[in-house]
Amino acid sequence: MTPFAECNVTTYLLAIDQGTTSSRAILFRPDTSVAAQAQQEFPQHFPASGWVEHEAEDLWRSTLVTCHAVLDQAGAQASDIAAIGITNQRETTVVWDRKTGAAIHRAIVWQDRRTADLCARLRAEGHEPLITERTGLILDPYFSGTKIGWILDEVPGARARAERGELAFGTVDSWLLWKLTGGKVHATDATNAARTLLFNIHTGTWDDDLLALLRVPRSLLPEVRDCAADFGATRPELFGGTISIGGIAGDQQAATVGQACFQPGMIKSTYGTGCFALLNTGTTAVRSRNRLLTTIAYQLGGKRTYALEGSIFVAGAAVQWLRDGLGIIANSAQTEPLAEAADPAQQVYLVPAFVGLGAPHWNPDVRGAMFGLTRNTGPAEFALAALESVCYQTADLIDAMNTDWASSGIAHGTPVLRVDGGMAASNFAMQRLADLIAAPVDRPVIRETTALGAAYLAGYHAGIMPAPGRFADSWRLDRRFDPSMPAETRNAKLAGWRDAVRRLTAP
Repeated sequence: MTPFAECNVTTYLLAIDQGTTSSRAILFRPDTSVAAQAQQEFPQHFPASGWVEHEAEDLWRSTLVTCHAVLDQAGAQASDIAAIGITNQRETTVVWDRKTGAAIHRAIVWQDRRTADLCARLRAEGHEPLITERTGLILDPYFSGTKIGWILDEVPGARARAERGELAFGTVDSWLLWKLTGGKVHATDATNAARTLLFNIHTGTWDDDLLALLRVPRSLLPEVRDCAADFGATRPELFGGTISIGGIAGDQQAATVGQACFQPGMIKSTYGTGCFALLNTGTTAVRSRNRLLTTIAYQLGGKRTYALEGSIFVAGAAVQWLRDGLGIIANSAQTEPLAEAADPAQQVYLVPAFVGLGAPHWNPDVRGAMFGLTRNTGPAEFALAALESVCYQTADLIDAMNTDWASSGIAHGTPVLRVDGGMAASNFAMQRLADLIAAPVDRPVIRETTALGAAYLAGYHAGIMPAPGRFADSWRLDRRFDPSMPAETRNAKLAGWRDAVRRLTAP
């Protein structure tokens, strides 16, 4: 089945996938195969321990370069593009001047922990229950709201300028949209708005009480639209003609769409710099008892679909650490053969809390550690520990999700985990994941599910992609990984992991 409605064979959908370490552009053909793709990395800035920043202009320039690259590769013109879909690293915060379009400070990245003390103070003052009730989130530096306040307070004159309506705030999608449209559109979608600590996910509106609590002027905020909506058109000088922008979703929500997880009970997990698992809970916003997040999975036609989400801060970043921090590997592909050669008698655990621990622990202050080292521990054991750390953290998320889902009273079947992202290409890692979560792991034929989700949303709004149910019929399995590890072995390994986390996080 071809997902596109009847259309000219030269019609493409352009997906912009702006991530934490690189920007990518992917051009999809009518059958959703990839016609062209380009990627460009950009610098990371670490001005202090636990601080992570990007130059906002680097995000824009790398996005523009990759878009031009895919058009050139395919020999396509603006008129060949039906629509653009944008997906982005979430929570990363940009504040810019409405007149000049220049950011007033580096973008503060989702991984950044500089507002941990503010979050702790607000929690101590008893504000977290209100925030969780309205937003589905917890008080953590991860989210955009406290980052906005930090910029307004630390950049001289920024708060006064914000009060006068001279500044604009956006997550990366809004920043790119502003640049693409030449400042004509200041908007976001419901999934990105839901990650700010400022958006009521039940009413679908910015929340005045939360704006007052975090001291964020309403004039800063973008308009919130559906994931598939009219987001304007590009400046004609950018691509030699205007291209409509029809879809926006945060990267994890876009991957949920790209994985066709449209039915309640479906779970996907994306393995990029971090790892993010989402469980579709339908029209019910399930309140977590295990410190997972209740969030918006997608919003179409004004109707919100909710999800439970678990966020792991370090997944692929653990492999990058092996390469860049330790020099054990030259590239990520070397991790798998090293892990396969590891001594099974050694039980080495890496708790990769380089920027704190995410769900279900939410400890911003703890830092990484390794346990179980011996004189015989070498590069192979380090590689295995890095890959297994991602699997263990996923197991923690799946356990918490299953518990919350069961307590909701909503019937559900045996979960199957759909996976994507760079690490999903590793057969070894995916088999170990299936073993440790004791459930099947499904890897799709189309691995670029985040970009595909963005492209689908844009195409859906343009009227050339089918309704979600028909799009789901086009999902194709590449390989299923069934658990094969003996229960005794799995339980022993999980017990060792939980003991390592306990020893690291204990007061």
